[in-house]
Amino acid sequence: MVNSDFPRIMTLLRKERSISQKSAANELGISQALLSHYEKGIRECGLEFLVKAADYYNVSCDYLLGRSPEPAGKTISYDDIPDHDPNKKEQINPGGIMGSFNKKLIINSVNVLYSLMQKTGSNTLLKEISGFLMLSIYKMFRIIYSANSKNDQRFFTVSEIVYPGMSSAAMNMCETNAHASAKGIAVNGGDTVIETEDSVITTNSLSEEYAGYASSLLNIIKNSEARIQMLNPPEK
Repeated sequence: MVNSDFPRIMTLLRKERSISQKSAANELGISQALLSHYEKGIRECGLEFLVKAADYYNVSCDYLLGRSPEPAGKTISYDDIPDHDPNKKEQINPGGIMGSFNKKLIINSVNVLYSLMQKTGSNTLLKEISGFLMLSIYKMFRIIYSANSKNDQRFFTVSEIVYPGMSSAAMNMCETNAHASAKGIAVNGGDTVIETEDSVITTNSLSEEYAGYASSLLNIIKNSEARIQMLNPPEK
């Protein structure tokens, strides 16, 4: 079975570097037709070519095969992730090491997300994505709150019966408005994102500009897509 990540990543790396398929094929010592087959997933390469491609793009073989979310191919550990939680205590939180690990991934990824949003110069994008994130926290807090029957639901103004659907609807609206702004469509008099060189995102730019933080985002992307793909597993 052909590795599904290899064609995608090979194509992504070449296009991020603005290298033509013909030039890449020449540098890698194969025909353009064969490289095209590799990038489309029509054919599977051998080990020798895999190593050559990894050297050419200065990434690891594990990254090319989709086994690691990081170009360097390293496996992220708890101690590798910066921790800027002002409320951090010496003890690991009740979720154990995995809970603390995921908390770091989320906090650091949000920091990267806000930095990237600021580069777009769009107040609408910032407003709508912030609203989406706040609503997701609100929903999860209500689930935790409802786990104990002694917690009085009068703490909230929106009823326990309708909040799941209504908050999801509000999140969908935030996502729709943010997506419209990102695509240059003004909604309700808001502004839109204007493409600039400063807002171009590549695997290299993330790793270089957000050293220590990009790992968190890359791992969240990989883990999230694994969850999504579980909803529609490939046929055997």
